[in-house]
Amino acid sequence: MIFFNVPSITKLEREYIAESLSGKLSGDGPYTKKASTLFEKATGVAGMILTTSGTHSLELAALLCDISPGDEVILPSFTFSSTANAFLLRGAKLVFCDIRPDTLNMDESLLPSLITPKTKAIVPVHYAGVGCEMNEINALAEGHCIYVIEDAAHAVGSTYNGQQCGELSDIGCYSFHETKNYCIGEGGGIVIRNSEMRKLAEVIREKGTDRSSFWRGEVDKYTWRQPGSSFLPSDVLAAMLCAQIMRFDEIMQSRMRVWNTYHTAFDSIEERGWRRPVVPCKCVHNAHMYYLIAPDAAERARFIASLKEQGVHAVSHYEPLHASPMGLAAGYRPKDLPLTVDYAARLVRLPMWAGMDEDDVAAVISVVSTVTA
Repeated sequence: MIFFNVPSITKLEREYIAESLSGKLSGDGPYTKKASTLFEKATGVAGMILTTSGTHSLELAALLCDISPGDEVILPSFTFSSTANAFLLRGAKLVFCDIRPDTLNMDESLLPSLITPKTKAIVPVHYAGVGCEMNEINALAEGHCIYVIEDAAHAVGSTYNGQQCGELSDIGCYSFHETKNYCIGEGGGIVIRNSEMRKLAEVIREKGTDRSSFWRGEVDKYTWRQPGSSFLPSDVLAAMLCAQIMRFDEIMQSRMRVWNTYHTAFDSIEERGWRRPVVPCKCVHNAHMYYLIAPDAAERARFIASLKEQGVHAVSHYEPLHASPMGLAAGYRPKDLPLTVDYAARLVRLPMWAGMDEDDVAAVISVVSTVTA
């Protein structure tokens, strides 16, 4: 079986983890600090704060923006439940936005019709590592005094207009989950533009205390300052992230080789009603995933089943949130976001990971070409 995803773990990750076990195991140890430094060196994004997951990064963002009952948050329906849960847990009303047919990102042209006096935040999701139209989104948000929180879980290393995704707006949230390009099993990161908000984030993630300031020698003792939680990962996980970021270019180049090989090989299947990913010229993606859009839902089902029979694990992606039990309970109907429903029913993701064997790539191409012939 050619698996859909295989995390890229080498001797370096094992060495860093072993070294971390002889030091401070809890968070904000030497590897936690080193991970942020390495991340800045690799991406240019300064001041990333590690969290226990991409989900917790989003929850921390919701706390920082003081999302409260009665507030409205605009987000795509074609995303993982974490994007919604972070704001639903704060009592916000979710306002779902349909997607663009090219990138499958939030359709920024629909936002003006969705904004109300109660809108507190817009949450664009950089699907498959392809940046949303952030210039338009940010300009609209600024005109209405609305926060923009990037869900950049897919987009570590991706850029929009030459700037890293995740640092394009007020707050950016990353994921280092097992399925992401750079993984530590479970983990995340948050980037915060406002310095005062960043200080507040340090307090919230440390159980509401100023312990981070204490460790930097800024206060002689730490104390409980406000409500908080534990969004701080173990230094053992940070050690693994350090190794992953040390291999940043290696992992990126390996994934890009697979992505580009697929993209070239599947040019001809577009003549048969299928579609490949679209990457606008202003975006540089990170090869987070490679997907195809089938002509219809029935063809996708047949495709996935046929690949499985031949030892290739291909999968669908998100079921639209607005059409889920939670979305239906909130009063949404599937037809409210027609493009989201249509593309979600036709999208299929192919196996892809750093270090994927060339023979496996060739085998996937051969099977896909045969099944779609």
